[in-house]
Amino acid sequence: MLRLFNILIIFFVLLSCSSQTKLAPVVDARQPPGTALTYHIVAPGETLYSIAWRYNLNYKKLAKNNGIGRSYTIYPGQKLSLVGGGKAARKSSAASAKSSTKTSSVGTKVAPKAEPTRLKNQAAGPKNHTAKKSAQKKPSWAWPANGRLITRFNANSGLSKGIDIASNLREPVRAASSGTVVYSGEGLRGYGKLLIIKHSDKYLSAYAHNHRLLVKEGQLVNKGEKIAEMGETGTDSVKLHFEIRYDGKPVDPLAYLPPR
Repeated sequence: MLRLFNILIIFFVLLSCSSQTKLAPVVDARQPPGTALTYHIVAPGETLYSIAWRYNLNYKKLAKNNGIGRSYTIYPGQKLSLVGGGKAARKSSAASAKSSTKTSSVGTKVAPKAEPTRLKNQAAGPKNHTAKKSAQKKPSWAWPANGRLITRFNANSGLSKGIDIASNLREPVRAASSGTVVYSGEGLRGYGKLLIIKHSDKYLSAYAHNHRLLVKEGQLVNKGEKIAEMGETGTDSVKLHFEIRYDGKPVDPLAYLPPR
């Protein structure tokens, strides 16, 4: 009986302690809920185009607001203003770029010569004059992949900025229009292995969730050229997520692609 009594006392003590314990809420520390970001710290491998894409901004305006020249050179650790502009933003950006040649404000290692995170090689790949000329005109579009259309663009939802095409693993992904590859990597959350192609000063397109990327930043590509293999990186099924941006804003790809 004494032993049973002691067990009951221990049980009630533990029950009392657990009732007073409150679980801490889980919060994403990277961005407080409801807080609009006003600046971005450049990470290794990012380009001005990929940063503009992340925030639905026009890359030329982002560059102008931060005093960045037409080479669009940025550096790891550089602080970019996402709003406004003017002298204050340009001065801050210039100071950040200068300081990043010595050390990175995000604690990442930077090469002694502060390797810029932009288009690594403007002359990479074959020199294709046809693609270069086409990039200066209004793009003509073709479907980027064969397969079944499973998700359409929804202007009223921030979650559907393009279309999804389902097919088989490693099926060809092709450039929807001629242009220059301005991003090749997997640094944008939710996109997996991603390519971004610049077609003109206004139009860009993106190809996400690829299994393998076949082109490099700075490379000129032709409409219909194979640029990647379809995959499931950053998602739960094999598909291509395809977007078109005009002046930095998502538009419905089906309004540009030919009927099929």
